[in-house]
Amino acid sequence: MHGEFKVPGGKLVVVDLEVAEGLIAEFRLAGDFFLEPDSALDAINSAIIGLPADSEASRFSAAITQALPRDAVLLGFTADAVATTIRRALSQATSFHDYEWELIHGKAETPLMQMALDQVLAEEVGAGRRKPTLRIWEWDSPAVVIGSFQSVRNEVDLDNAAKYGFEVVRRVSGGGAMFMDAGSVITYSIYAPSDLVQGMSFADSYAFLDEWVIVALKDLGINATYQPLNDITSPTGKIGGAAQKRLGAGAVLHHATMSYDMDGERMVEVLRIGREKMSDKGTKSAAKRVDPIRSQTGLPRAEIIEKMKATFTGLYGSTSGEVTPEETAKARQLVAEKFGTPEWLHRVP
Repeated sequence: MHGEFKVPGGKLVVVDLEVAEGLIAEFRLAGDFFLEPDSALDAINSAIIGLPADSEASRFSAAITQALPRDAVLLGFTADAVATTIRRALSQATSFHDYEWELIHGKAETPLMQMALDQVLAEEVGAGRRKPTLRIWEWDSPAVVIGSFQSVRNEVDLDNAAKYGFEVVRRVSGGGAMFMDAGSVITYSIYAPSDLVQGMSFADSYAFLDEWVIVALKDLGINATYQPLNDITSPTGKIGGAAQKRLGAGAVLHHATMSYDMDGERMVEVLRIGREKMSDKGTKSAAKRVDPIRSQTGLPRAEIIEKMKATFTGLYGSTSGEVTPEETAKARQLVAEKFGTPEWLHRVP
């Protein structure tokens, strides 16, 4: 069995192993990481041999940590990263390179259609009717997108939302509210088979699925990093955040919104940012929490998006695609039956 895991912001970890009678009988670690002393590699390999193949990642990590020499130095990876790679090998997880990716950057859609398209396209991938897909969103009107479990009245000032023309919609994934003014954000979704994130914790999968974005932002001169659980950030402020949903149909939906040119003062008027959240982020002003991409690059939004598309294609390959008429019809039906209903929006009042 073979497994790979690119440590977010770090190096590639590769394992090859064999299982016999429920135990790991052969094990070999490799990668482009740095490890001192050389003997530490043999120590790691030996620590894994003989362990039950159904062990949790924490057991693999503990065995590695215990076996390492006291003076061992691991650069670009950790014992936890090796454990994650082992679990991916045992679960026969796939990688980005195992798929033919489709890239969609289509016309602007209403906020409700965006919510429905996310569910439909993820389910189509899970059913095998669509290739794994990266979709760049375009907006035709401003919206507040709240997380699946958020309270409408706790998160949104409905009077100010109506005053400024912001439609309030609820997505299928968890996480926090997104302030989506037309032309001020860059939003994308990844629809992939769940095998792509097999063996990963939720925290690992967030950073793994957004690694290509970090590469694109760094190429644009932004010192971007991933801050667990789901924030894309830089030394001058938060850039964006991600959310994720594992669908029973065998697919993972991962989407992220990054601020391009956000009106921070307007955001504070429309969203109710609680004191606890402000304290947690270590800032006195919600308007200062987000540092838009435009202020860091000076580039047009369209140019940023083209760079992102080129980076994804360069790393993993992709062909241009579009939402099919059948998928559009399914999304419209979901708007009518689910996303556009008061019952869905106010399921958590």
